[in-house]
Amino acid sequence: MPAASPHRPGAAPSDARRPRGVPSGARRSDSAASGARPAGARRAGPHPWVVELRELGRCAGSMQQLERTLPAPPGWGVELIGVPEGGEVRLDLRLESVMEGVLVSGEVDVPVTGSCARCLDAIEDSLVLDVQELFAYEGSTTEATSEEDEVRLVEGERIDLEPMVRDAVVLALPLAPLCTDECAGLCADCGQRLDDLPPDHSHDQLDPRWAGLAARVPPSPDASGGDNRSEEN
Repeated sequence: MPAASPHRPGAAPSDARRPRGVPSGARRSDSAASGARPAGARRAGPHPWVVELRELGRCAGSMQQLERTLPAPPGWGVELIGVPEGGEVRLDLRLESVMEGVLVSGEVDVPVTGSCARCLDAIEDSLVLDVQELFAYEGSTTEATSEEDEVRLVEGERIDLEPMVRDAVVLALPLAPLCTDECAGLCADCGQRLDDLPPDHSHDQLDPRWAGLAARVPPSPDASGGDNRSEEN
């Protein structure tokens, strides 16, 4: 029988040194051993509506085309209509470097959903807007001569397009949207859409001042029935 190898004081068997959950013979990955993040794990990027201006630079006259499809943030709307949260907002913009800042111009295409102000039917449509906005450099004459809430700024070689697009969209939304320009609304008595009812749709209306008396007076006999009874007598 071979002699057992001596046990050194303070040394633990290999299984005792293995972390829990790791089977015998398994090795830790190189990334785990080095503390590196897995390949699929990335740090959270900047806000999707923020545009970096390093490529554009500050040379007056330089331009950059920007085409993006971004998710709509919450709160873009008025009482009856708005842009659904997460809806695809398509941007087709041109960024131009000028003396005072960056001029942003182009077209914005957004989906809108809501309810008709007359018949309350659902509305699904799109809104195409032309936008133009100057983002001033910090310390520029434009910033110095404008109120704080009247000018947008280039902040750290970045611009945030969300406030510009949000303001343009909300200001363009109708306060009383209609499913069609000819929508007749709802019947005041039964609540049905008038466009779905026949042209002669109506309800017999009793003057409320006579409502109590009508409940006490029996219905009058049919005129033809009265004539027949008089003939029989």
